[in-house]
Amino acid sequence: MRFIKEDLHLDFLGKWKPAAFLSTAVLVAGIVAYFPTGGLNYGIDFLGGTLVQVRFPGAVNIGEVRSTLQDGDFGSFELQTFGDVDANEVLITLAGSQQEETIEQGQGLAQRVGESLEAAFPGIVTRRVESVGPKVGQELKEAAAAAIVFALLAILGYVWLRFQWRYGIAAVAATIHDVFFLLALFVFLQSEITLPVVAAILTIAGYSINDSIVILDRIRDNVRRFQKMAFREIINDSLNQTLSRTLLTSMTTLLVVVSIYVFGGAIIRDFAFVLIVGVLIGTYSSIFIASPLLLVLHHWFPIKTK
Repeated sequence: MRFIKEDLHLDFLGKWKPAAFLSTAVLVAGIVAYFPTGGLNYGIDFLGGTLVQVRFPGAVNIGEVRSTLQDGDFGSFELQTFGDVDANEVLITLAGSQQEETIEQGQGLAQRVGESLEAAFPGIVTRRVESVGPKVGQELKEAAAAAIVFALLAILGYVWLRFQWRYGIAAVAATIHDVFFLLALFVFLQSEITLPVVAAILTIAGYSINDSIVILDRIRDNVRRFQKMAFREIINDSLNQTLSRTLLTSMTTLLVVVSIYVFGGAIIRDFAFVLIVGVLIGTYSSIFIASPLLLVLHHWFPIKTK
């Protein structure tokens, strides 16, 4: 199925400079913003603590809720509304202690929070309680970072064996670009990094590498077919030939993840948001990051055509 002609002869490689400037600007801005914002905003999955989701019978006054919890001596905590405005729900995040905190202790803390709020706001409903000890949170943070690194290394190894090493470096560089682009976005927005968000980032890494491989595979085939053609022209022709497939895949994927974002509820909204941005960035990087980098590598280390 094609809705874009293959013979458009669009000069994608001619736009590599604006694309490189855009990517560099976003990544550098993310690094610069990292320090004044305090870096990534990790959720209780990684920091440890207790999260309590409470639904109130009527409109919520955050100031009154904060005052009630401060009187209860629950230590440091953060409040934020959750879901739609008329849902009347609040997320209460209580910081974990520096010592090892058991799940039972976290559950007990959540129960005391519920009792305190019930006395001040009769009719509340505790909808969710999550508790993670600081030690477990640190282990999860290290495991999440290791998962991302090992996934990228595994992808590099596979593409290196399946194609030539130049293709592998180009594809993995585009995937690394996507991961750091998403992390920079989370630094700007100060949205929480949770386990579902890490899962979404890994999903995008897989999506991005798949998109890049389709394009690089067409480039490899065309290199074999048109050995006298300039490599730059081969890349541009290959991008034009795969453009219809790339856009169709991206649009159908976006239809699903946008539906999840709109109708899936607040709990998985961050997960869906990462997928939406990741699909767009993954499509962009396959065309404007992986392909120009492959051209650079070809100039430095010419690809054998036989």
